[in-house]
Amino acid sequence: MPACIAPVRLEVSLGRLKLANPIAVASGTFGYAREMAGLVDLARLGAILPKTITRQPRPGNPPPRTIETTGGLLNSIGLDNDGIEAFIERQLPYLASLGPAIVVSIAGKSCEEFVEMAARLEGIAGIAAIELNISCPNVSGGVDFGAKAASCERLVAGVRRACSRPVLAKLTPNVTDVTEIARAAEASGADALSLVNTCLGMAVDWRRRRPVLGNVVGGLSGPAIKPIALRIVYQVARVVKIPLVGIGGIATIDDVMEFLVAGATAVQIGTANFYNPTVSMQLLDALPAALAELGATSVDEVVGTMHGKARSTNDE
Repeated sequence: MPACIAPVRLEVSLGRLKLANPIAVASGTFGYAREMAGLVDLARLGAILPKTITRQPRPGNPPPRTIETTGGLLNSIGLDNDGIEAFIERQLPYLASLGPAIVVSIAGKSCEEFVEMAARLEGIAGIAAIELNISCPNVSGGVDFGAKAASCERLVAGVRRACSRPVLAKLTPNVTDVTEIARAAEASGADALSLVNTCLGMAVDWRRRRPVLGNVVGGLSGPAIKPIALRIVYQVARVVKIPLVGIGGIATIDDVMEFLVAGATAVQIGTANFYNPTVSMQLLDALPAALAELGATSVDEVVGTMHGKARSTNDE
């Protein structure tokens, strides 16, 4: 008879935030989950990150706001949302009923606005953690706090004082040295880091000699940015002790495993949700076998286990 295979434990911890599994859906790519209810068993997800909210309603950027590119998607949505009060009243009750951890993504125009929003959410039931969107390339203002270590540290520290929930800082790849900012976020009390937001890019209609996006520039996501995101996860994992969440071009179980061994404890699925709405379920189904292939009985056993050099022809 074949030997019994030990069950694989999928539970992970992002500091104080406990997830049933490492598969989460990224903010801005899953709406408020209602749209996906007929396609996805929402209760199976490790975490749901609804669309980023701001203090006041925002109309977003002028259209066109999305365009497909080679290996990715450019978007300049501009944090279009109905504001924090509408989210609390209309969206959160449904989200809180689903089962997975609800990680609320917030963005502000100033440090004070971030702190105010975190404090407003503090007494609201159904929220497992807060993700600070300090890295969206499509708007100006408070999201620029992810570009400088001192500003990031001040903001995260302010939110930490105002909020007892776990806090994740979502960082940008559009900086010279993301490790400096990662260390600042850790030092100021972030429970985990989300790596990364979109890469700044643009598209041009050369015949009309005009930019394609209404905002001229936008954020590039999808498979094209996966090598960048992997590199950043690997670099940051070597300089901080808090857990990391990998984001960027994840669409297959191989992508998930690459991020885990590079140093991520969990992943967020983004652009792939648009063209394959059931991708998160497919990844969850495939994850136990992928872990078992490495001889692992838990996710934790493979996190950050990548060797420091490429395989040579002499390796067994």
